[in-house]
Amino acid sequence: MQKVKSDILTHRGSHFDLGVQTAQWMQHTPLLKNREQEWKKRMPRFDIHIKETYDIFQTYAPQIWEEIRGMQEVLNLPTRQMILNFAHYRFTPLKNSGCTVYLGNDYMVRNYDYHPATYDGRYLLFQPNDGGLAQIGPTSRVTGRMDGMNEAGLAMGYNFMHRKHPGDGFVCYMIGRLVLQYCKDVPEAIKLLKEIPHRSSFSYIVMDKYLNHAIIEVTPRSIDVRYDHTCTNHFKLLTHENRNYTKESTERLDRLIKQTPAQLGKMDAFKLFNNPEFEIYSKLFKSWSGTIHTSMYEPQSLTAHITLGENKAPVEIDFQQWLNGESLNINELTGQIDTELTFATY
Repeated sequence: MQKVKSDILTHRGSHFDLGVQTAQWMQHTPLLKNREQEWKKRMPRFDIHIKETYDIFQTYAPQIWEEIRGMQEVLNLPTRQMILNFAHYRFTPLKNSGCTVYLGNDYMVRNYDYHPATYDGRYLLFQPNDGGLAQIGPTSRVTGRMDGMNEAGLAMGYNFMHRKHPGDGFVCYMIGRLVLQYCKDVPEAIKLLKEIPHRSSFSYIVMDKYLNHAIIEVTPRSIDVRYDHTCTNHFKLLTHENRNYTKESTERLDRLIKQTPAQLGKMDAFKLFNNPEFEIYSKLFKSWSGTIHTSMYEPQSLTAHITLGENKAPVEIDFQQWLNGESLNINELTGQIDTELTFATY
């Protein structure tokens, strides 16, 4: 077992200043160096177009472009390299990944399953003053989000489906950021996901403060919406888009359904996801599908819960209190994962 940790950072202010703070944090970690090493191991299988990327951000996310500019101010990297590492828009090494989501009566719980070397080790509370909604959640590839909740009470997570036949578009973790940044409820999230260009095929799971919820199945070619409580790594509507091998995903879904009665309490649900004995938590780290964190969001109270690794009670954060101006009394998360593979910040 390896002890792991994630920094908890907060920022109130502009996106540009968040970019400055983020770059200063990065300078005290090997994250960028590790990222560059990854690009040397596997050359990008997509093109970088500076003008087109700038234009797409001005259309959908101008504030996030300012965040990237703030990072560039500190890192002093060429725009092409900033886009490669932080813009997450791809033009036309594909790995499997997991992730499991359950929508309870008034909460959303999920396991984030992927490769530890891709994990930022950074949990962020951000309250912007120049547009966009305040957000809480773990960051992905610095500017993206793999799950989270915003000040309007919209919670979001996503599950990988496949990357065959990719298109020109945003990748999953930037799409997750866009949903949290600009959508206040489930209908707005569905509308945005129908409008933006998608790189790959994912399901995006959302729940709002009115307890509306949806699972939006997305590919670069099509989109459909189902109103269900469970999601693993295969489509139920866009079945023609599924990978040839979905046995592990369907079996994990069956285990999840059998263990989630209608009135499952939130802490029982969290334990179900975080304890390996229930076989929802995964230790397949070398196959790019080990559980790195378990998170839970309560949209009505704006409460977030998260733990790194397995078999640990979650840290609870009252996002509403922080939005009201109270300071946070913790600055890191710790846990244990059963692998020698390390985070990108180690």
